[in-house]
Amino acid sequence: MTESARAALSILRSPANFDWTIVYLLILTMYLYSGEIMARRWNVIAAGLALWFADWINELVNSAILFWTGRAPLWVETGHTSYQILVGLNAETTLLFLIYGMAFAKLMPANPRAKILGLNNRWILIVGQSVASVILEVVLNRWGYLNWYWPFWNVGAGLILIVIFGYAWFFAVATWAHDAETETKRWGIVGGLASVSLLLAIVFGSLGWL
Repeated sequence: MTESARAALSILRSPANFDWTIVYLLILTMYLYSGEIMARRWNVIAAGLALWFADWINELVNSAILFWTGRAPLWVETGHTSYQILVGLNAETTLLFLIYGMAFAKLMPANPRAKILGLNNRWILIVGQSVASVILEVVLNRWGYLNWYWPFWNVGAGLILIVIFGYAWFFAVATWAHDAETETKRWGIVGGLASVSLLLAIVFGSLGWL
């Protein structure tokens, strides 16, 4: 097992590193969501939740990969954290992703068919935000806080997989939920992602893969 994977496992779901900062971040997240709820911007809320549940699907599969290989997951988060939830996810990061989808929704033009540089604005934003996110990940990797081991998920040719499977599909489902024609469809999308996340958590957790 890689050193970074062992480091994450050593503090996995341990309260020993608790920091009051996480309480502030939790309340801040609640404040941001409450503002959207009061404004009845359900499309923005749905985008936030859709991206968050998409990330949970990735994180749960990532943790299972460590169990399956016995060597390393696709990514490991290391360094100080208030709480290490999974090998690739800490409390601060999950709150970040809970807000990220809403922030992304704020960038969307009201018209889904509007053009940017002659191309559909949604696809420009999905690709652009995914590339920007991976650039940040590369910085975190260089600093030693986000660790990659497998060559197909690493700096170089592997970056395209991180763009597509690490972020682009997050922003795609956030866009899908945001632009849904009806509230029934919108919350069906969010509910479907939530159901997959819950199912993976129950199955993988019961098998000891998390």
